[in-house]
Amino acid sequence: MKKLLVLTIILLGIVSCKKDTIKKVDVSDIKVTLSIDRFEQKFYTSNEKTLPNLKKQYPYLFPVQNDSIWLNKIKNEAELFQKTQKVFKNTDTIKNEITNLFKHIKYYHSSFKPPKIITLITNLDYENNIIYADSLLFVSLDMYLGKNSNVYDDFPKYLSQNFDKSQLVVDIAKAISERYFIPERSRQFLNLMINEGKKMYLLDRYLPTFSDAQKIGYTKNQLDWAVANESQLWKYFIENKLLYSTDPKLFTRFIANAPFSKFYIDIDKESPGRIGVWLGRQIVRSYMNNNNVTLQQLLQTNAEEIFKKSKYKPKK
Repeated sequence: MKKLLVLTIILLGIVSCKKDTIKKVDVSDIKVTLSIDRFEQKFYTSNEKTLPNLKKQYPYLFPVQNDSIWLNKIKNEAELFQKTQKVFKNTDTIKNEITNLFKHIKYYHSSFKPPKIITLITNLDYENNIIYADSLLFVSLDMYLGKNSNVYDDFPKYLSQNFDKSQLVVDIAKAISERYFIPERSRQFLNLMINEGKKMYLLDRYLPTFSDAQKIGYTKNQLDWAVANESQLWKYFIENKLLYSTDPKLFTRFIANAPFSKFYIDIDKESPGRIGVWLGRQIVRSYMNNNNVTLQQLLQTNAEEIFKKSKYKPKK
């Protein structure tokens, strides 16, 4: 429950010469129960009389402090609450998407128990937009009001482009996938890329109807650029002997979220950030296309074996 403490204070890719084959499975017979508790509605419509009872119902969301603090929060964030209610007035589509997500997760991980979803407003705490803790999953709705919402004017575009309702289920899938992913501790750049590629492949399986752009958080133009330049990107990594480098700067240059990837050449500002994540996904997809292994086996296979058996070769 450690993450709760934080809370209270937030098919275009080309692989090898073969066509990607993201496996689709029948989940129609899998039963899951979806529970969404609109806590933000209860909190922002409460008052001095009703607040104490709400605190008793949700003690984990109320650290010890004077009620005046909470009443001021209700007043000061009233406009943000109204904007959130307008965007999330109808949640039928999202409920269907989350239900389908949970069915796919349960298909691949039979012990998975759907968490209770509690919706919140965290005053634009983008680093804690989704928190998965034990049997609870907290969703900060104010981080999904649409990339053009004026509440995000102070955010850089590379971040705000994903503050959209369409990305909410993707972010839920990412948060839950961390429970089933054990990263390799090697600092080699190849390992870092394939770690990220495994995460992306989990999303492929959990969200088979979502676009590649949605799953990686790119715009269509950014994804098109990556696809068009794949062979040149790979050539750069090979010629500069980056795959087995342990230079910590490579994470910042090619894995971390950023406005663009840092090649230190002319293409920098044309490139999307996290290009190493995208290439890692390409390698893992190629491995899965060329080897008869299960999702669980993939997660337990080391990066070097995945790379060697992937037969990854970008199409020129």
